Amino acid sequence: MQLNLRRPPYRTYSISQLCREFGATPRALRFYEEQGLLFPARRDTARVYSYKDRARLRLIMNGRRVGLSIAEIRDILDLYDEEGEIAQNAEALKIFRRRIAALEAQRQEVDLAIDSLKAASDRLSRQFPTAVALEAEA
Repeated sequence: MQLNLRRPPYRTYSISQLCREFGATPRALRFYEEQGLLFPARRDTARVYSYKDRARLRLIMNGRRVGLSIAEIRDILDLYDEEGEIAQNAEALKIFRRRIAALEAQRQEVDLAIDSLKAASDRLSRQFPTAVALEAEA
């Protein structure tokens, strides 16, 4: 019995496959390439994305979803190539904690705005009951 010890070829992806999988647009993927976040190979004029590009795109999409900047995402991704997984995770932790603090501050501002609007609405409802009746008709 002879074993096949050759490594299977890595899976590749087209731009349309990745767009469909991640809910991204081709324009977004090209933008991430321009920003140095993705590095697709070329087959004639088509972009061919590797398994590594796919993993990077997952991190990019997750980072954008939580409001990380392109620069922050680039810092996290570059550290893996430059210094390894531990350095990458340490940088990600620092950036994530900073983003959490910013979102918590933003949430406080939103809560204050909601409270102000509720108070103003209650005051207007009491002072102008005819406005309440007109609002109900609309």
